[in-house]
Amino acid sequence: MSHTDLPLILVINGPNLNLLGTREPEKYGRETLADVAARVTRAAEGEGVQVEFLQHNHEGAIIDAIHSARGRAAGIVLNAGAYTHTSIAIRDAVVASEVPTVEVHITNVHAREEFRHHSYLSDVASAVIAGAGTLGYEFALQYLARRAR
Repeated sequence: MSHTDLPLILVINGPNLNLLGTREPEKYGRETLADVAARVTRAAEGEGVQVEFLQHNHEGAIIDAIHSARGRAAGIVLNAGAYTHTSIAIRDAVVASEVPTVEVHITNVHAREEFRHHSYLSDVASAVIAGAGTLGYEFALQYLARRAR
């Protein structure tokens, strides 16, 4: 089986995740988004899937990325960052994509500020992973890869 025959999992990251490793390392750790992408790509090989990593600070670009999954990807790992708590448009894109989506948060958003406790994504996500650090990306990948088989 060639690499292009493998199911595709999109890993979409929202605003400020490009600063991972330097932004509030006491909350988010010292691992960069490139480190996470490399680790998840290695894990994907073991799971028999391919991954495509994206990061956007702009809501419309995230929506476009979610739309691009429709008919193309077996799943989406979505860390929408702060847009989780504000964006009905991203929620609607997840629904419209018809692609199983796992909502991921590096920190436990429920143990943080009150405004982070509400998610516009949780009720339309296939699963939600919060507070597992960057390991949550791998958990999400495993879940979606097994679902795709």
